[in-house]
Amino acid sequence: MSYYLNSENHLDPGPIYVRENGQLHMVNLALDGVRSGLQKPRPFRLFPKGFSVELCMNREDDTAQKEKTDHFIFTYTREGNLRYSAKSLFSLVLGFISDNVDHIDSLIGFPEQIAEKLFSAAEARQKFTEPGAGLRALQKFTEAYGSLVLCSLCLRNRYLVISEKLEEIKSFRELTCLDLSCCKLGDEHELLEHLTNEALSSVTQLHLKDNCLSDAGVRKMTAPVRVMKRGLENLTLLDLSCNPAITDAGIGYLFSFRKLNCLDISGTGLKDIKAVKHKLQTHIGLVHSKVPLKEFDHSNCKTEGWADQIVLQWERVTAEAAKPRETSEPRTAAQHFYGKRARAEAPVKCPLADTHTNSSEKLQFYKEKAPDCHGPLLKCEAVSSQESKKSKKRAFEESEKEQNNSSQSSKQKYVCLAVEDWDLLNSY
Repeated sequence: MSYYLNSENHLDPGPIYVRENGQLHMVNLALDGVRSGLQKPRPFRLFPKGFSVELCMNREDDTAQKEKTDHFIFTYTREGNLRYSAKSLFSLVLGFISDNVDHIDSLIGFPEQIAEKLFSAAEARQKFTEPGAGLRALQKFTEAYGSLVLCSLCLRNRYLVISEKLEEIKSFRELTCLDLSCCKLGDEHELLEHLTNEALSSVTQLHLKDNCLSDAGVRKMTAPVRVMKRGLENLTLLDLSCNPAITDAGIGYLFSFRKLNCLDISGTGLKDIKAVKHKLQTHIGLVHSKVPLKEFDHSNCKTEGWADQIVLQWERVTAEAAKPRETSEPRTAAQHFYGKRARAEAPVKCPLADTHTNSSEKLQFYKEKAPDCHGPLLKCEAVSSQESKKSKKRAFEESEKEQNNSSQSSKQKYVCLAVEDWDLLNSY
């Protein structure tokens, strides 16, 4: 009892009763000592007086809240009430795999239909924009599906995208069309060396207009084809215009492209144009065109594939990063104070707008059609081949018409809305 009386900082143990002279008294702890008397007992506190319990439902992490709502689909009824339904198991598994797509070992042999949905889900979750995981995830898809991920890539005047996303661009495989016009790559750029890789041996159209190339760059680009018969051996269209450092000697390296059908060397540093025309015609059968060819109007090459939106996203990110910051105003004020003029940052103009001007100065070449072979057998074979080509062309046009009709009918199905749909839209 003396222990409880002498301890001031001890927690309240509850009421203490003492019997004196045959009577029962309750002892309370107080600073003045022991005060006897029958008093109402104080309630026992489990926590200190200043402690309070607060519900933290609204303070949860965003990821935890997303995990709770990610399994449901929220819609509104006609009356305006919120209704939710559980997602299917397939969509839940697809979302989980897309969140961890960079940890997948391989996608080789995986069905293409499911892979396309997985790619779209990962793109919606912006997995390909992450610094390290995005490159690993993109490589998994390009290794397994090649041209389905991207069959045509247009990086015309996108030198910022090339500098920021070089490794991602190098991961694309089985491209058929590549446009690198007005990117100022030069002879020693890493991407120019990557063009000779086996992963890009499928490229048939290559645009290298205005890239500061010289004879050394052309020699490096054609070395695998000339020496090992590898690299850009399937090239049918090549644009080397607006590269003044390419001379007559550099044109000689192009004779190794046996499948070349179209060539543009306008704006190069040729000295003997007549000799170059004669060599191109005798070696690879290319004839000078008096009219500008439509193959070089830079409208055929477009970014096509699963990753077309990713390339556009890269362009937006690099454009936002290149914008001047808020510190530009003090800098201009300082330049004005010291009497210096601010440098006019005019956008770099690509000489693509001059494609239809100065047609007389154009050095565009094309391969003429093979003449008719002599002999009755060969003529019959040529006629039969032409008839087969015509029949194939007719069948192809009929299939295209059917596809257009089906696509139009499908579009009409999606455009036409029922009365219930309009009521649902008006209820928002």
